[in-house]
Amino acid sequence: MASTSASGTMAVKYGTMKTVISGLTVVLPNGDIINTGGRTKKTSAGYNLTNLFIGSEGTLGIITEVHLRLSPIPESIMSAVCHFPSLEDAVMTAQQVIQYGVPIARIEMLNADQMGISINYSKLKDIEAVPTLFFEFHGSESSNKENINIVEELSKENNGSSFKWAKDLEDRNKLWQARWDVYYSVKALNDNGRVYSTDVCVPISKITECVKFAEEKAKEFGVRAPMVGHMGDGNFHVVLPYDPTKKEMYKQLRAFNGTLIRKALELEGTITGEHGVGLHKKEYLLEQHPDSIPVMKSIKKTLDPNNIMNPGKIFDLN
Repeated sequence: MASTSASGTMAVKYGTMKTVISGLTVVLPNGDIINTGGRTKKTSAGYNLTNLFIGSEGTLGIITEVHLRLSPIPESIMSAVCHFPSLEDAVMTAQQVIQYGVPIARIEMLNADQMGISINYSKLKDIEAVPTLFFEFHGSESSNKENINIVEELSKENNGSSFKWAKDLEDRNKLWQARWDVYYSVKALNDNGRVYSTDVCVPISKITECVKFAEEKAKEFGVRAPMVGHMGDGNFHVVLPYDPTKKEMYKQLRAFNGTLIRKALELEGTITGEHGVGLHKKEYLLEQHPDSIPVMKSIKKTLDPNNIMNPGKIFDLN
């Protein structure tokens, strides 16, 4: 999580790893051990080495300890689910919830295909295979109910229906079951199948356009495209099932992913919101940060002159 600067479904309220980590213990390529950050809420002491190593994907050192900021358990946790006739309606609702400043812990989106897959996988009942938003609210019971009412009104204005909410843990888990089943339900579509998960992130104001583009392009490329989105962050994934023995299918997925990445860049987004660059997105990083790559390389060469830490990840030195 720290190495890729990943995040969970509640990043919209609590932030990503860069937000919740206050310090690290790191072993450098030469064997030195350093400690970054500390227990204070803020610091101006020198360079921000903590966030230099978060997201560096193991290319600068090995993280051995993580110092986390803790958040209090809220007095009340409530969940809600709402169905929509179109993906655009669902995404627009999530966009409005964030833009209107409604306090919310998480907003997750599943498109119709993914809902159907999850329903069949876990034999869920009383749930429709249509675009769906999953909400969770953290706070006092009165504030949660007030915010749920606001979100329900926004949902209705965007043709939302079957709005359900729950307070008890067991009932909340039932509402969220389709969301939790995403990866394994898609993986189970093919015997010995694999899942290729995309990861782009765009400004909240552009999320509707980007998700709509992804759905249309998936049809053009002839790929099955279950989708799950962290709508509160503008981050979403197309969870693509494929047979690893069919090389042409894999090429199609990569081509689709490249098209989606370039659309995200066109919308002033990023090539990856939480999965990292790795090996397959290096060419796109050059497009997103052409001016910054030389600086990144300089840091890499200084800390790891022998290039022994994850060589070839993020960018090529030569």
